[in-house]
Amino acid sequence: MRTIERIAIIGAGNMGSGIAQKSAQEHFDVQMVDREQQWVDKGKQTMSEFLEEAVGRRIFSPAEVEGIKGRVAGVVGTENVSPDTDLVIEAVFEDFDVKTEVFGILDEVCEEQTILASNTSSLSVNDLAEAVGRPDRFVGLHFFYHPAKNRLVEIIPAETTSSETLAAVEQYCKTMGKVVIVCKDRPGFVVNRFFVPWLNEACKLLEEGVGTTGQIDAVARQAFRIGLGPFALMNLTGSPIAMHATDYLAAQLDTPRYSATQSLRNLVAEGRTWEIDEDEDCSEEVATKIRERLLGQVFAVSSQIVAEGICSMEDVDRGAKVGLRWALGPFEIANRIGVSEAVRMASAYSDEARLELPEWFSDRQESFDFSYIDVSIQNGIASVRINRPEAMNALNVTVVSQLGDALDKLNIRDDVTAIALEGAGKAFVAGADVKFFVDKIRAGVIADIYDFTAHGHAVLDKLESSPKTTIALTTGLALGGGLELALACDYRVGTRRTQFRFPETGIGIYPGLGGTQRTPRICGVECARYAVLAGNFLDASSAKALGLLTHLVDPSAVEATLAEIVSHGKPGEKYLNRPTEPDNPIVAFATSFYSDGNISSLLAGSLPDEFDIEDKMVSRQLKSLSRAAPIALSMASDLLDIATRSDMESGLESELEGLDEIFNTSDALEGLSALIEGRRPEYSGS
Repeated sequence: MRTIERIAIIGAGNMGSGIAQKSAQEHFDVQMVDREQQWVDKGKQTMSEFLEEAVGRRIFSPAEVEGIKGRVAGVVGTENVSPDTDLVIEAVFEDFDVKTEVFGILDEVCEEQTILASNTSSLSVNDLAEAVGRPDRFVGLHFFYHPAKNRLVEIIPAETTSSETLAAVEQYCKTMGKVVIVCKDRPGFVVNRFFVPWLNEACKLLEEGVGTTGQIDAVARQAFRIGLGPFALMNLTGSPIAMHATDYLAAQLDTPRYSATQSLRNLVAEGRTWEIDEDEDCSEEVATKIRERLLGQVFAVSSQIVAEGICSMEDVDRGAKVGLRWALGPFEIANRIGVSEAVRMASAYSDEARLELPEWFSDRQESFDFSYIDVSIQNGIASVRINRPEAMNALNVTVVSQLGDALDKLNIRDDVTAIALEGAGKAFVAGADVKFFVDKIRAGVIADIYDFTAHGHAVLDKLESSPKTTIALTTGLALGGGLELALACDYRVGTRRTQFRFPETGIGIYPGLGGTQRTPRICGVECARYAVLAGNFLDASSAKALGLLTHLVDPSAVEATLAEIVSHGKPGEKYLNRPTEPDNPIVAFATSFYSDGNISSLLAGSLPDEFDIEDKMVSRQLKSLSRAAPIALSMASDLLDIATRSDMESGLESELEGLDEIFNTSDALEGLSALIEGRRPEYSGS
């Protein structure tokens, strides 16, 4: 697979400049192209304003912003795109003729290997592919506004798109930190297919006199657990966009129900926004009619999306949660209110709208089960993707159980020689589901936390003891339980975007999935104390120096590195009990600062004699240790020590034995709750 590194964006408007900005943020070399210098300059100015806002919010430093801007070159004229560009994304008007004219120029300018993509929300990707000279290297993309902030992207391969092209574009989007939905080329793709008619249905309720704009918005907010109702959303994103989109779907799907209402047409013609009534109160009868119409429409259309094979029901939900920021997706809402109720609402809407409700949905009675583990096998390598990017792939009961089932099946297959774990989206795995812990503590059922963690130990042992070569592709964020999952593998491959961290002591607990046992066995107890006790963020180079990363490579070399590892097989010795680069400054400091002789002073909050408080690295460590929960800090330290004098099985058992004690502390509830609530915890040491 050819790796994408050089990007060109055709169109420097809000969408194009946003895609350019996000690409540059992720270290791609970017050309931002428009017809005239003034539009290129305007695009750069738009980008600068967003980045200045990010500096104000401390997302980027001024130096980082200069680096981002430095990776974006302004180009006037599509004909001046660099011929060796890897991927060109067209982001001009939603006009077929305009887009195909752009692609005609690009076909002449770009080298044979260049992939062409159209950022479109409505046009047929298959039709566009037929109009370009490289249909195998063409794909549709649907970025959601604002592309530098919204994590969702729909990838729409044409019937002619090669598997290599799709893989390369998907990897580019993943590197951008995007949550990817690969879907069929059907009108509206995934999200707009159910969301645009939802907006229009609100307009119909208004026209029919069922409720006011304020009442409809209020009921919608409550029913879908969202921040803005349909009318407020149209005011924010633009009613003309909603009108054109719903008319397009009505024509393409031959569904008159989707035709824009007259009230929406009048509003657009007069250049107005919706007046939203302040009085939101309405009778329960009115609220029920509004709620059931809007829910029924979403259930009906979402079931059609799945029936037509556009994407999975998991991806429908993912699109709603990530792209639209709904708390739950349509099928999750159906489970919450009861599938029989959801079917009733969808049937009522379908009858009224004269839509066909798919049998797979209309005949369903039991709740929906969701799959979060995707497995594919090629050339003896089983790729296991943890696919819950809307939650940063956080481990919960379902994910851990499904992962264990997948590993059981792969471990006994003769045609599999290696298992490679990866995470969908930006993260590898960003820890465990913290809300689960909080709910169990408050309910007084710590035993459930023990059972979940013990099951996690059993699943990680399927990697630890696997006869296959196990590799964690930790090319993004790996926190807490996610890092522990990676450490159970034989190898860990990272890139410059890799970040590791054990945050547990700072949230009132300790690493309980083997983190206190595997870490010291990999890098030595002193370096393990640096990682575990203080919860230090480890960038890629630090993780490699400690030995937590076994391979640090350029993003373009991940695939080749994976093949090299598989050809080599399992490591001769997995646990070296020492850092990989002892002379590295971080390693040298960790080895000295967290020595056996200093640890009692550090746990007591004292500075060892030979260190200077004015040293920034020293002061940072003391600050981090002071913010940790005292009981968690002490128990984590004891468990790290146990790793130096016991076998792995005994050490892991000690981790499990301490769970009842740590989760029964007030500090555990305080730390975990504070994380959910976005505040700094206040520990009492009890």
